Amino acid sequence: MTANTPAPVRTVVHLVRHGEVHNPDGVLYGRRAGYHLSELGREMADRVAEYLAGRDVTHVTASPLERAQETAEPVAQSHGLPLGTDDRLIEAGNVFEGKTFGVGDGALRRPGNWRHLTNPFRPSWGEPYIEQVVRMMGALGSARDAAVGHEAVLVSHQLPIWIVRSFIERRRLWHDPRRRQCTLASLTTFTYEDDRIVSVGYSEPARDLVPPHLLAGAKPVKGKSKAFGA
Repeated sequence: MTANTPAPVRTVVHLVRHGEVHNPDGVLYGRRAGYHLSELGREMADRVAEYLAGRDVTHVTASPLERAQETAEPVAQSHGLPLGTDDRLIEAGNVFEGKTFGVGDGALRRPGNWRHLTNPFRPSWGEPYIEQVVRMMGALGSARDAAVGHEAVLVSHQLPIWIVRSFIERRRLWHDPRRRQCTLASLTTFTYEDDRIVSVGYSEPARDLVPPHLLAGAKPVKGKSKAFGA
């Protein structure tokens, strides 16, 4: 950068996973309506709002699903902002929605469902990974434009968040779900200089509230922040 070149404009976009959902039957709810945050999930949402209270947030939007909207509400309220909706932030589509998912007691015990498990690279059971990348990158870009020079908060769902992060960090999109670094109410933070992402960070302001069994299998990616060269 020369003396006559303006400094790049720094914009931060936080991609937040929603809090815990009330789901006593253990259903794979996916894009189904009617699944709201549990009491613990609402506590997680409040924790995220507290964590972001001192940040320069000027734009808040969420997936249209109830659990995402309810996670975003405290953030929007604490900054005196309207809460927007972006359909591109929705959960990934999955053919097993509405079913329990397990080998011994769920959808996998039915041979008719096995055809959906033939291609883990696409994947064959739901929305293709590359389609998730396209829509999530679009949502990130729109948030960056809306909050240019400030910070934006987007509330979405685990798989789309992890897939777009993997794409940006140049990892393969197919993966072991147990290795996703995207726990409940976590923040995956993208820092832009103008229209270029220069770093990715990760934080868990509500980690102490997450049920232990949801943390036990997680194998976080080493490091909590990654910077990209010019």
